[in-house]
Amino acid sequence: MSESGPHALTLVAVERTFSQAGQPLKILRDVSLAIAPGEMVALVGPSGSGKSTLLHIAGLLEKPDAGAVTINGMDCGRLSESGRTRLRLTQLGFIYQFHHLLPEFSALENVMLPQMINGKGRGAARIGAQKLLDSVGLAERVSHRPARLSGGEQQRVAIVRAIANQPRVLLADEPTGNLDPVTAEDVFGQLVALVRETKLAALVATHNFELAKRMDRAITLREGYVEDAWQ
Repeated sequence: MSESGPHALTLVAVERTFSQAGQPLKILRDVSLAIAPGEMVALVGPSGSGKSTLLHIAGLLEKPDAGAVTINGMDCGRLSESGRTRLRLTQLGFIYQFHHLLPEFSALENVMLPQMINGKGRGAARIGAQKLLDSVGLAERVSHRPARLSGGEQQRVAIVRAIANQPRVLLADEPTGNLDPVTAEDVFGQLVALVRETKLAALVATHNFELAKRMDRAITLREGYVEDAWQ
C-alpha cells in the first residue's frame, strides 16, 4: 500500500480533444487523479478509451488542452520543453507493451544508457545496471543482446531500464500484453516487487483484470471520464 506523504503524480481537470474528419473528438474530459509514493494503480478501460493518451499526458509526452499535471510537487505546465525533457529523464520511468530495447546493445548496456545520459559516469552506470539486472534474476544474461533473450527477459530488462535513474513515477502501458500467461505472471511479480521496494508511484494500463485486482486500486477510463473501479 502507499506510504504517507505528498502525491508523486497529480492530474487536475485534464482535457484532451483531437480532430477527426474535421470534427472535435473529446478523448479526456475533466480527468483528475492522484497517486502517492509506493502506490500501484491500475488503469483499465476498453480499447480506444484514451488510456494511452492519459499516460502520455502524465508522462509529459503530450500537453493537455486544459488542466494541470504535477509531478513531485512541480507544476509541469510552467516548464519549458527542455524542462519537460529533463523531468522525463529524472522523475519518470516508462514501460511499454513492446520492450523497445536497443538491439545493438547488450542488456547491461541498455540499462547503462539512461544513467549515462543523466550524467553518471560509465563505471558507476555499469555497477548500477548490474545491480538492477541481478535484482530481476538476469545476472547470467547481462552480456546478451535483446535478440538472444526470451520475451520475459526482454521485458524485465525494460523494467529495470525504466527505473535506472530512480524516478518518482512509473508509467506502464500494457507491460505484460505481449507475454504468455505464465511469463506475464512472473514479470508482473517482478514489477510489483520493484515498485514496493523503490516506493514508486505507478500507473499501469492493462486489459488483464486479474493483474489489475492485485494492485492497490483501479480506475476506469470510460467515455473520457475517470472513475474508481475498486480499492
